[in-house]
Amino acid sequence: MKGLAITSKGIEDTASTEIKELIGAECKIEESCVLFDFKKFEDLCFLCYKSQSADRIVNLIGEFKFHNFPKEFEEFLDKADFTDWIKKYKNFKVECTRIGEHDFKSVDAETQFAKFILKKYKNEEPRFNLKEYDIVFFIYVINDKCYFGIDFAGFELNKRLYKIFLHPGSLRGTIAYALIRESGFGEKEKMLDPFSRDGVVVIESAFYANDFPVNYFKKDKFAFLKLDLGIDYEKFFKNLDKKIPKKPKCEIYSFDHLFKYVDFSKKNAKIAGVDKEINFSRTELEWLDIKFKKEMVDRIITNLPNSKNANLDKIYHEFFYQAEYILKKEGRIAVISVIPNFLKNHAEKHNFIVDKEKDVWSGEQKLRFIILKKKSI
Repeated sequence: MKGLAITSKGIEDTASTEIKELIGAECKIEESCVLFDFKKFEDLCFLCYKSQSADRIVNLIGEFKFHNFPKEFEEFLDKADFTDWIKKYKNFKVECTRIGEHDFKSVDAETQFAKFILKKYKNEEPRFNLKEYDIVFFIYVINDKCYFGIDFAGFELNKRLYKIFLHPGSLRGTIAYALIRESGFGEKEKMLDPFSRDGVVVIESAFYANDFPVNYFKKDKFAFLKLDLGIDYEKFFKNLDKKIPKKPKCEIYSFDHLFKYVDFSKKNAKIAGVDKEINFSRTELEWLDIKFKKEMVDRIITNLPNSKNANLDKIYHEFFYQAEYILKKEGRIAVISVIPNFLKNHAEKHNFIVDKEKDVWSGEQKLRFIILKKKSI
């Protein structure tokens, strides 16, 4: 059986790695998504519950390239076989996510697919129902490619339940998670975010480091709960939750110079269920060498300020000055930047060089991941 994980452009490799780790699947990376094999439907449910990189998890029925809407869409559906699903689940809903330039809208694709399904399976008497549905058929259109299948989550997995108290420059949880993985953060390490804002980076770090399911508090929201897959869902969740460690595996530090954002981080972390795994403090950049001894921190992972209203030269100078002191020789700094050249110039002044960098997209906004290491002297 084939699965589809939809993700942000630029973090497909992170999603592929995560899927391999969670269900041991072979993966194929495509634009803004990952195709993978799975052996049992429980694997898809597991990914919905645990994946930090996915926007959607789909049981893939088929895929095709197109140039003519809606003709080629109807031709695909005419050949595709999902009879068993329609026979079993009469009430269905259709949703579409569309990326790229097209002469139709997402709602047009949803309407046409619903019409095609009703036409093809009219003898089974299916019902298109937006409110009381048993199954969600999902269309993912990206440029000239279309993927069609069954949405197992039934909601956008990248929308985090804990994001209540928000900073204006808040990150998507999936983007923050990808940055954390790029940093190499692992067990028994000390990790610091000195610009924690609303806490997304440290919260995602705590999820990952402590095997805490990102959708722990959404157990009753999943679309797959309406599907009869031979899974005892209560037992399924209970067995997964038993694996959550009772003690933190890492030391995670969430600092900000404003009490307001320290409070935001604390509140969001509590909503997420990981506040006890994070150390919060109102700390100025100038105090980092007081908080930590020399070469004490393994990873500094953060979203550096970029506002033109701030004294960025002063902030970046102090950040790298402090990082040079507290970061271990083999440690890494992982940052998100929209002013990469400015950042790299300041990094170089304090003996940091680029280890790797890549572009990622949060919706339409392009961001740059930059991983820095200490220059060998």
